[in-house]
Amino acid sequence: MSRQAAESRGEGTDDSVVIALDVGGTSIKCALVRPDGKVHHAERHPTRSARGPAAVTAKMLDVATNLANRARADGLDPVAAGVAVPGLVDEGSGVAVWSSNVGFRDVPLRDLVSDRLGMPAALGHDVRAGGVAEARLGAGRDQRHVLFIAIGTGIAAAHVVNGRAFAGAHGAAGEVGHVIVRPGGPPCGCGARGCLESVASAAAIGRRYAETSGVAAATAFDVAARAAAGEPLATTVWTDAVAALADGLLTAQALYDAAIVVLGGGLAEAGEALLAPLRTALDRRITFHRTPQLVRAALGDNAGCLGAALLALDSIA
Repeated sequence: MSRQAAESRGEGTDDSVVIALDVGGTSIKCALVRPDGKVHHAERHPTRSARGPAAVTAKMLDVATNLANRARADGLDPVAAGVAVPGLVDEGSGVAVWSSNVGFRDVPLRDLVSDRLGMPAALGHDVRAGGVAEARLGAGRDQRHVLFIAIGTGIAAAHVVNGRAFAGAHGAAGEVGHVIVRPGGPPCGCGARGCLESVASAAAIGRRYAETSGVAAATAFDVAARAAAGEPLATTVWTDAVAALADGLLTAQALYDAAIVVLGGGLAEAGEALLAPLRTALDRRITFHRTPQLVRAALGDNAGCLGAALLALDSIA
């Protein structure tokens, strides 16, 4: 159909797409995304971070190049790229300052991507990108004040207001996983003890159950399932983790006053087995603060990739 015919029928004729990459320690989730947020094409590649940051960067650039070529082959026009990475990110300068998962240290990823592709590029933090996606496209849409909390190997948050996430003065805003909820508790990777992440992350829950039960390689999902089945030890571990999460959420609500808290990451896959007791525990702790709506993320593990696409779109808006 010709452009003129499509216009006469009121159909969209915008053939532009953006290239989106969400780089994690295990995989690179990537896609071609249209301006309305619809995914034209998606794929995944292993990060293989053990090869070092230079190899990961080279892989990213190759993937982005192949996506641009795929778009053109499909008759589309790639106009910008967005990349989301973990760790400390200087979004203003487009530099991946530090990432323990991937090994980045002061890597100018935005410029590297832009130079390779010959188009505008944007760089963002993976959790903040996921938070923006959930706020605009997912469970937090139509809400002005959204707090997105990703609970997986670690715990991190994104404070999103009117669809924009705030990184803080040094790019480290939202590190609720390092709020100390159990002083003198388990050691955390950051060097402190009793951080929320060391008590209530998916990794911490699985680790505690494995240590106390003797069940090797236990996961948080194992604990949730065994708790639901009534196993006393699993119930204790799960209840303690939920209590710690509620303490962390209470602090977060005091700081951010969110209308809605969206829980994502691997632990959120437990659904109401997590949300129901967490709502109850938070209600018991709330005094004068307004209790936020507490929901599960709607976009799953696609949130970071869609957020990267939004970064790209915002860069050319």
